Formats: sequence, structure tokens, C-alpha cells
Amino acid sequence: MIKKNFRNTIILFFVIALLGATGCKKKKEEVVIYYANWIEGVAMTKITELALEDVGIPVKTMLLSPGPVFTALARGDGDFFLEAWLPQTHRDYWERFGDKIDRVGMNFDYASTGLVVPGYVEIDSITQLNEHKEKFNGKIIGVGSGAGVYRDTEKAIKDYGLEFDQLTSSGPAMVASIKNAAAKKEWIVVTGWKPHYKWAKYDLKYLEDPKGIYPSEKSYIVTRKGFTDERPGFKEFLGNFYFTEETMSGLMLLLQKEDDVDAAGRIWYKDNKELIQSWMPEEWLK
Repeated sequence: MIKKNFRNTIILFFVIALLGATGCKKKKEEVVIYYANWIEGVAMTKITELALEDVGIPVKTMLLSPGPVFTALARGDGDFFLEAWLPQTHRDYWERFGDKIDRVGMNFDYASTGLVVPGYVEIDSITQLNEHKEKFNGKIIGVGSGAGVYRDTEKAIKDYGLEFDQLTSSGPAMVASIKNAAAKKEWIVVTGWKPHYKWAKYDLKYLEDPKGIYPSEKSYIVTRKGFTDERPGFKEFLGNFYFTEETMSGLMLLLQKEDDVDAAGRIWYKDNKELIQSWMPEEWLK
């Protein structure tokens, strides 16, 4: 009886150990994704969260402004950020932290910034702004002072000798200003960028920038140092991660229309699951 009980105990021990090993094998470590409060960044982060959790990888997302994002990644905190705009917008952060983080992918290469006006505004160049200062009330509607486009606009005001003040606001406030002005056909100039859903909603145009202050840019995926060495599946996933301009515009427009970002993200992910999973390593899909 003692031998039988001992044998059963040993068998039970190995069964528990086997189940435990299996459970450990299936459990995947959480990843932390940083994102900034820009519609395209919110959109890409939400889809990434849904896609990773769909294949069993738990995700924690953290909303921060760009400075703290780069600082955290350089310290080895969190895991990755999907929207580092280079060479201009996040240049200062890259010069400071670039050797302490990894650049592992490029999710779009058609980014741009500049001064934007509605299509009905009868000027085409930054050089013409001063001639119509009164129509614009001497104001450029900007975004947060930490944004690269804010800094570039301060430079534009100086280099072009603009008799304008830049007002700080936010992305949503900037779009609300465009909406209000467009309804009354009032003249307005804002700091704008692509990709952004406002281009699909309103007839807008960049003002020509003969001094080249506002550059074309690319959006890169950056991680804490060594992340893709520790999690090699992410080297393939983030390396393949790319949104065409058409795909990005559709995603942002859907999220903008819906009150519930989570619900809108789930709708888009369901319709585009095959695309997102085509970026993933095969072992994630088994």
C-alpha cells in the first residue's frame, strides 16, 4: 500500500509539473507600448494592442508626451513606441537618446508638416500671410509646445518675419477651429500634418514653404535597447509593420467618427485581421 501510494504521488507530481510547464510555455510576457495623443498614434496603438492580445500576448498601453517616451525607452522602461518622426519633428530627442534606443521599423514614409489653410483661402504661400494678417486675426492655431511642428512654426515666424502669434492648443482643438471657420468661410491658418483625418473631412492645402522649414518625414518604430533580441518575434512583426496612406486614412476616419475608440478599433481589426497577421511570425499564429 505504501509503495502504491508513493508511486501515485510520483505520477501526480510529474503530471502537475508537466501541466505547469505547458502553462508556462503558453503564457506570454506582457509588452508595454507607449503612445502620444495623436490620432494616427492612438489608432496604430489600438490596432497593435488588439492584434497582439488576439495571439495571446498581453499588452499595457501608456499615454505620454514624446519627451517622456524617449526618456523612458532610453532608461529601458516599457518596450516600444510606434511613431518617432524623423529627421525633423523628434530630432532633438533622437540626438539626445538615439544611441540608447533601437530603431526597428518604419510604419509610414509619407509624413509631412506645415502651415495649413482651407481651400477657399486665396493665398498659396507662407510669404503671403502678412498681406492678409487682419483676415487671420494675426493668429496661427498651433498644438502643444512640445511638438516639433510647434518649434518649426516658431522658426517660420522668425525666418519669414511673420507678424503672427502661434497659439498652443491640441490636435482636437485645432480640428474644431477648422470646423468652425469652414462653416463660416472664415480665414484660418493652423499647424497641420499628414497623416491626419482632417484631410479627408475638409478641403485643405499646405501653404508653400520656399525656405524649406517644414520637411517631409518618416515615422519609425523605436524600442528600448535590446527588446527585439529578447523577443525575436517582434523583430519580424515590427519590421513588417507598415500602413499605406489609404489604409491609415480609413483607420483614422473610422476612429474619429466613433465615440468609442475601442469599439471602432475592433471593427477595423476584424475587417483587416488578415493584413495585420501577415506581418507576424508563423509561431505566433499557431
